[in-house]
Amino acid sequence: MLDRITIVLNKPVHIAPIATLRVAIGFLMAVSTIRFLALGWVADHYIDPVFHFKYFGFQWVEVLPAMVLYTIHGIMIAAAIAVMLGWQYRIAAVVLFLGFTYTELIDLVYYLNHYYFVSIVLFVLIFAPAHRYFSLDALRNPAIRTTEVPQFWKRIFQSMLAIVYIYAGLAKINHTWLFEALPLKIWLPAADAIPVLGPLFAWPAAPYIFSWVGMIYDSTIVFFLLWQKSRPWAYTMVVVFHILTGILFQIGVFPLVMIAATLIFFSERWHVKFIRGMRNLFLGAKGILAFRQKARPAVGVLKSFKPISRGVVLLAALFFAFQLVFPWRYLLYPDNLFWTEEGYRFSWRVMLMEKAGTATFYVKDGVSGREGIVVNSAFLNPHQEKQMAMQPDMILQFAHFLGEHYATQGVQNPSVRAEVYVTLNAQPSQLLIDPQRDLYQIRDGWKTKDWIMPAP
Repeated sequence: MLDRITIVLNKPVHIAPIATLRVAIGFLMAVSTIRFLALGWVADHYIDPVFHFKYFGFQWVEVLPAMVLYTIHGIMIAAAIAVMLGWQYRIAAVVLFLGFTYTELIDLVYYLNHYYFVSIVLFVLIFAPAHRYFSLDALRNPAIRTTEVPQFWKRIFQSMLAIVYIYAGLAKINHTWLFEALPLKIWLPAADAIPVLGPLFAWPAAPYIFSWVGMIYDSTIVFFLLWQKSRPWAYTMVVVFHILTGILFQIGVFPLVMIAATLIFFSERWHVKFIRGMRNLFLGAKGILAFRQKARPAVGVLKSFKPISRGVVLLAALFFAFQLVFPWRYLLYPDNLFWTEEGYRFSWRVMLMEKAGTATFYVKDGVSGREGIVVNSAFLNPHQEKQMAMQPDMILQFAHFLGEHYATQGVQNPSVRAEVYVTLNAQPSQLLIDPQRDLYQIRDGWKTKDWIMPAP
């Protein structure tokens, strides 16, 4: 069985779609990192805060000195440009993946599914032969040039996008999203001041229409992109959908990443023409990356064609098995996923709830019995405080930080409790966690968090 699958995945296809993806991701990563620096977010996100929230299992990731952080971002820009141009590609791809993933691991508070998607795409690009066509590496070393690769590489990127879209669609098949139109019923009317589209968002039926269209779009768009006849219309929908989400929500360059990445569904012939157009537009008809051979979808195995092995197919199967199974871990927990958020991250649940909270922490001296209220803003920036106040694992982390901090300030045997009130999808605020539990004595883990109050 594995041998048969390997043979099918080794069917040669033109390399142009992989080269297009390399150029697009490299360009967008360079733009994104430059934008990050220009907005002053290195200081705001990493340098200025006193405390940083950690990903479970990655508590060892520390914030490096300011000069090192700025240097890392400069190196990321250079690596992204090198990936785009296909120069010292393998090294550049590794550096870009490590740099980007490190910066995302610094603080859990900035987690987005989008960043996770970019990280795994960058990881796979390390191994893809994306530099063997339309690249400076291929110009310097003609021996690596090829117009063919195993279709495995095209399918692996298509499959990654399929998981993102289909899981996002499945997550929307619930009563709250489809029949109560929440949280869009909250978000759309608030966007009524947007030029041209504002009156549409204020229409009472709009949240319901957008909710159903969003679910159908996410669940089916991949299949329409795979079908040649519907592909142009499906891609138009991709562009419209992501432009709308970019207007409505502050999610950076992610809409552009998805618009660019879904080009992988277009035919090899389309990508050959696209790359020719790019070459002629930026470098002229006799540009430095021009190829002497006629670029066309090749038939047959070229000298430099390198088939993938059974081992690579097996590793890819394990990779996708994890991607398929891990998002379902929430089923192991008993309460409302949106309330407890146990198993919520890394599951492609995008923009599914409106949640906000207020958290008041109390630190008590175990010897004197005196208890004081913590001023959260003394340790957290506004975004950290906002995100922490509705996510139980962050509340626990902050409680541990407070216990350790005040122990150094002379508080003996400190205990830390918190009164956290949260509203979910505009429902009345409820207590999120048991206000009498000493959070400083609780350790985070995979087990159910019995200190979270039942969902309303």
